[in-house]
Amino acid sequence: MFKEYLKSIVIALLISFFIITFVVQAFYIPSGSMIPTLKPGDRIFANKFIYRFREPKRQEIIVFRWPVDPKRRFIKRLIGLPGDKVKIVEGQVYINDKPLEENYTLERSYTDFPEVKVPKGHYFMLGDNRNNSEDSRFWGFVPRKNIVGKAFVIFWPLNRMGLIREGN
Repeated sequence: MFKEYLKSIVIALLISFFIITFVVQAFYIPSGSMIPTLKPGDRIFANKFIYRFREPKRQEIIVFRWPVDPKRRFIKRLIGLPGDKVKIVEGQVYINDKPLEENYTLERSYTDFPEVKVPKGHYFMLGDNRNNSEDSRFWGFVPRKNIVGKAFVIFWPLNRMGLIREGN
C-alpha cells in the first residue's frame, strides 16, 4: 500500500514538473504597473508553450526574466518588435512613425520618450499604467531568450477570474 502511494506521488510530481517547466506556470502580480489590465494581488497563468511555435506579437502581455536581474520575473505589454522604431510624443506611442492604437492603458504617459530602434532578437515592453511602470524606457530591451510565456488568464481573485484582455 505504501508503494502505491509513493508511486502516485512520484508520478504526480513528475507531471507537475513537466507542466510547470514546459506548458503553464502561475505568477503573482505584485505591483500596479499593469493597471487596469492586471491589478496588484492578481494571480495569472502564463502559457510557456506557445512561443515554441511562434514569435511573440505586438500588444500581447508577456512574462519575462528582467534583463537587469534575470532571477526576477516581470510582466509587461509587448510594444516594439525587432526592427521597430518606438517613440512616445505627448503621451502617444508611435511605432515606425505611426500612432499605436491602445485601448488598455490607464492614462497617457506624462513624459516623452525619444525614438529608439529595437535590436534584432529583442523586444520593447511597456506597462499599461505608463506613469507608474518601470519598463523598457528605464532598463532597455528584453532579449528573446528572456521571454518566459504569454499571460492568458487571471485565476485569482475569483471576482476577477477570466481571460486577459489583449490589445486592439
